[in-house]
Amino acid sequence: MDVCLETDTLILGIGNILWADEGFGVRCVEALNARYAFGDNVRLMDGGTQGLFLLPWVSTVSRLLIFDAIDYGLAAGELRLIRDDDVPQYMGAKKVSMHQTGFQEVLASARLLNGKPEHLALIGVQPEQLDDYGGSLRDGIRQRIPEAIVLACSVLQEWGVPFHERVTPLASVELTGPGELAMTRYELGRSQ
Repeated sequence: MDVCLETDTLILGIGNILWADEGFGVRCVEALNARYAFGDNVRLMDGGTQGLFLLPWVSTVSRLLIFDAIDYGLAAGELRLIRDDDVPQYMGAKKVSMHQTGFQEVLASARLLNGKPEHLALIGVQPEQLDDYGGSLRDGIRQRIPEAIVLACSVLQEWGVPFHERVTPLASVELTGPGELAMTRYELGRSQ
């Protein structure tokens, strides 16, 4: 995998779109990319459940913004913005899926290797349901995506990361790979 060394900001959606609300992070990155355009020094990425395979990207950026489903022990759909040194403790406080422990290790390894990322933010949602293989986001979780995008834009502006709203939002964002995994097709069970 080729890591762009000029990238100084990584916007990462982690989770598994095949397990209901676990796909929140990936769907947020898709929605952000559909609505906003970023410069070459910003990478938007579907991190899936790659764990330590994300280390080459995480360890070389100054700023890392993460979207994920996190079990905070709150009511389903509650959003939280966690920053800097507090992020690792939430990434593994109550394990929602296998990727979280791996991602705690990614953050620790990146900081040991290069002292990066210097700035870290996590936008997490309390999931409603995770044990529905093949299910999509629950309505209450899906409705939080626009608010998560607003929070992300606020963090990016604070960090001085330039971006602009697209004149015409992208109709279909395929960060997840084959078109069958695009949210609309996936939910309808079609492969148009």
